[in-house]
Amino acid sequence: MGRLEDKVAVITGAARGIGKATASLFAKEGARVAVIDILEREGSETVKQINKIVGENRALFIKADVSEEYYVKNMVNVVIKEFGKIDILVNNAAIQPVGTILDTDVETWDKVMKVNLRSAFLCCKYVVPFMIENRSGSIVNVASILGLRGGERIVAYATSKAGLIGFTKSLAEDLMQYNIRVNAVAPRAIDTEMFRFYRSEEEIKKRIGRYLFGRLGKPEEVAYTILFLASDEASYITGEVVVVGGYW
Repeated sequence: MGRLEDKVAVITGAARGIGKATASLFAKEGARVAVIDILEREGSETVKQINKIVGENRALFIKADVSEEYYVKNMVNVVIKEFGKIDILVNNAAIQPVGTILDTDVETWDKVMKVNLRSAFLCCKYVVPFMIENRSGSIVNVASILGLRGGERIVAYATSKAGLIGFTKSLAEDLMQYNIRVNAVAPRAIDTEMFRFYRSEEEIKKRIGRYLFGRLGKPEEVAYTILFLASDEASYITGEVVVVGGYW
């Protein structure tokens, strides 16, 4: 029996990177998975790959901009209609523009806060009532090491992830009475499309010595941490932030 047997999981930003790795791992561990993303081609391909691996219709793709309330409400309704419940929510959708405060315009700042922080608020707002009804649930927010310590030329992203960590801890306090756990992971440098989009190969090579083990982390290494926090193995853990990749 898998570690998530008979569970239903909603994972945002799941078309690629950490979200895709998490969706694939969850399905292998017995969960039915809703893959949520605005990237329709990549999201549909992720679902196709998952269903091929697990041998049955374990995954469902829903195209949604989770920074907008209408799409989140619709997404949740579709998942409930198709799967009947939601046991696990992984808030992973994010963007990561690079820039100091002098480089960052108001439009960029607002977009980062919407995609990285407002999306988690909206998904929790409309998923949590179903978890309360079942008196059970696990929420895992994908934050960042930068949300704990800040970083160079990444002011908007770091701020949004710091906000997500505060959101995680406050939500954990509110939902404990309903047997709903809320935790976060804080990855360091993970080899994803988003990470490479905002950094040149030259910059990565220049900084590689600062990374744990002298390499970038793999999305699967974050996914296994998310799996632990989402599973019943972490039944006595809530309000915590687990760093993946070393803190320096």
